[in-house]
Amino acid sequence: MTYCIAVSVKEGLVLTSDSRTNAGIDNVSVHCKMHVIATRDDRKIVLLSAGNLATSQAVLDQLRRDIKDGAETNLNTVHYLSEVAEYLGQVSLDKQHRHANSGQNGFFPAATFLVAGQIGTEPHGAYLVYPEGNYITTSEQTPYLQIGENKYGKPVLDRILKIDTPLEEAALCCLISMDSTMRSNVSVGPPVDMLIYHKDSLLLDEYYRFQEADDYLIQLRRIWQEKLSEGFAALPQLNKQTATAFPVVGP
Repeated sequence: MTYCIAVSVKEGLVLTSDSRTNAGIDNVSVHCKMHVIATRDDRKIVLLSAGNLATSQAVLDQLRRDIKDGAETNLNTVHYLSEVAEYLGQVSLDKQHRHANSGQNGFFPAATFLVAGQIGTEPHGAYLVYPEGNYITTSEQTPYLQIGENKYGKPVLDRILKIDTPLEEAALCCLISMDSTMRSNVSVGPPVDMLIYHKDSLLLDEYYRFQEADDYLIQLRRIWQEKLSEGFAALPQLNKQTATAFPVVGP
């Protein structure tokens, strides 16, 4: 499985991904799911991938070949991130159809992508591209997107992230979201990759990789657990006098 997050706030972007691609009892493999495509200097584009690894790799290869071969539509010719999302969706659909027609029984070629970055003076942003080729973007009300095993890490994102959340706080929130997911689902695991992009900088120079035994990640996990326990202990006790009680009805 996979878990990836793309946050787009006023100050910029935070992109986070795990690295586990298989979590069988005796078959645990690791593969980076954050992909930076080399483009012209006036743009920075990053992809996060989930789903079928063969499809994801085929899509990435096609994107790079289109740039190298000077295809009419490639990541260097588009003017808006929405065009990137549409182009990526079409390439993904093409690769899925080819794999689906390979004759392999029980083979599911679907892949989902997050694409984020900035082109020229256009605003930075993030898009989620579905296996069907359509896409959505973030909003002021929901400044983040997720792919993969998203349910365990969603509550903290909903409670903390706002469109004006500072980048450093957004990064912390993403790490807690990732840790919550790894704790509840063994199919999501380290290393954890994180990229912080400051708006209008056109630089991808703030990149972090956290291994399972990383001291900072361990400290963050410990403090989060302690504060959750303290908060739970401080909750008011159930008021049985004002609560409505219902009798247990037998069979």
